[in-house]
Amino acid sequence: MGRAFEYRKARKMKRWGNMARVFTRLTKEVEIAVKSGGGDPSTNSKLRLLIQTARTENMPKENIERAIKRATEKDAADYKEMVYEGYAPHGIALVIETATDNTTRTVANVRSYFNKYNGSLGTSGMLDFMFDRKCNFKVLAKPGMDLEELELELIDFGVDELFIDEDELLIYAEFQNFGPLQKHLEENKFEIKSFAFERIPNDTKELTPEQLIDVEKLIERLEDDDDVTNVFHNIR
Repeated sequence: MGRAFEYRKARKMKRWGNMARVFTRLTKEVEIAVKSGGGDPSTNSKLRLLIQTARTENMPKENIERAIKRATEKDAADYKEMVYEGYAPHGIALVIETATDNTTRTVANVRSYFNKYNGSLGTSGMLDFMFDRKCNFKVLAKPGMDLEELELELIDFGVDELFIDEDELLIYAEFQNFGPLQKHLEENKFEIKSFAFERIPNDTKELTPEQLIDVEKLIERLEDDDDVTNVFHNIR
């Protein structure tokens, strides 16, 4: 059928693979939120945001409902959020966030990936100085909204960047201000479409195309693991 068809097929399969990973991550996050704050979105603000994020990601409603129900069952898996840090080839820093019901399995897998692809798994907290933790919200922009005025309004909530992309407003703030900022946005009738936590490198490193291939092999293998929810790096 030709190379163009194979290229489109590969891209579609990669997109489906990414969707599957997003759904797996959201399912675990929903279960963790329910276990910590209950299964009622009206009283569990984190769950409320996760449901909206899942809708934005086109996750089927029944998947969300099934995750909430499963988390309330007596024998539900007890997921723990663990963070691993290390260096990929060519000195690239990696921070790997996981949600797992078996930490022994997860750390063994993560270590094996680093070993196989010439990286080195380090100790917890060793890369804290290289990444700034941020939260972000994607909200629907209000008609006639004054961006400068809104920025002044949100500065007390640790917001350090906001910009409009078409009809959406993207807001970045300090990680610890997540709760107060969410409350303020909801109280002021902003429609929150999704949220995320990020680790943004404060210094980046440029790689040659050949070096980039080496690092991407490790990152892709990590991202393919069902226990891994996010992989952050400092590649320019």
